[in-house]
Amino acid sequence: MSFSDNLNKILEKHHELSAKLTQGLSGDEFIKASKEYSDLEPIVKKIIEYNKASAEFADVKILSAEKQLDLETTTMIEEELSRLENLLPTLERAIKVALLPKDAADSKGAIVEVRAGTGGDEAALFAANLFSMYQRYAELKGWRFEILAIADTGIGGYKEASALINGNNVFARLKFESGVHRVQRVPETESSGRIHTSAATVAVLPEAEEVDVKIEDKDLRIDTYRASGAGGQHVNTTDSAVRITHIPTGIVVALQDEKSQHKNKAKALKILRSRVYEAERKKVDLERSLARKGQVGSGDRSERIRTYNFPQGRVTDHRINMTLYKIEEVVRNGQLDEFIEVLIADDEARKLAETII
Repeated sequence: MSFSDNLNKILEKHHELSAKLTQGLSGDEFIKASKEYSDLEPIVKKIIEYNKASAEFADVKILSAEKQLDLETTTMIEEELSRLENLLPTLERAIKVALLPKDAADSKGAIVEVRAGTGGDEAALFAANLFSMYQRYAELKGWRFEILAIADTGIGGYKEASALINGNNVFARLKFESGVHRVQRVPETESSGRIHTSAATVAVLPEAEEVDVKIEDKDLRIDTYRASGAGGQHVNTTDSAVRITHIPTGIVVALQDEKSQHKNKAKALKILRSRVYEAERKKVDLERSLARKGQVGSGDRSERIRTYNFPQGRVTDHRINMTLYKIEEVVRNGQLDEFIEVLIADDEARKLAETII
């Protein structure tokens, strides 16, 4: 089926749904038809714009074949042809992108997990920088940032930290942050001025609700123990820390941030649910599984998606070969949109290349 035939089918479907909605549907039928109509509406607008431009192009093409046109008219026609020749591929691509299968998790919130990798204390300090960077980015986007857990080193670094971020299309924008992030800088404790390289890993999981994944009580092993702080000292004298194991998958979540065992258990279950949900998504979506297969890696310096070079003031995303000399704006102020917009466009281009529409 040609691209044009596909567009006509969408317009016909939109017209049918419009007619149905005017016939007084009720209950589930009305809800289903309304959703379908609403989902098609933005695509239909793009198709109407494309068809209008196509018709204009055909008319101008016929006009350009006319003989005995004066110079001014000929120039106007050539300019209009040039404009439409550039516009039509842009509109066609916009339609194809709109028709790509949507990731059901894109509209969800996200759990962001940051862990120190290779590099000792400096890696932990960098993990804290990354966690703060995502907090700043969430503030810029007007998203809600809720810290779930932080395991600090006692000197300002984080061995690991996680947060729940809620807002508009959070997972759609943050999912490209999953992977190994590498930093090159001179640590404050380095007297000789030697540049150190260390790494931290980031995992971005779609927030899972109870309706997304069913976790049976019988599949959980819940252990409680006494929470301890950095260096192993006890921070309370009750068994408030919680470790939950999902027996079928072997996924383990341990939490001790809250003084209340009940609160630690609730937060741990939220994280566990999202990890199980993501594991199930990987099983049913082969393409996504392959794309994210090595997203976190071992934390080794050689596996990286992005490098933050402080002496040179640059941030480089290796997936899209993009470098910005704005390290302060990116790391300190969370200005990630320049990278994220290009990563989204790159992802769309890859999907388009794999899809025959």
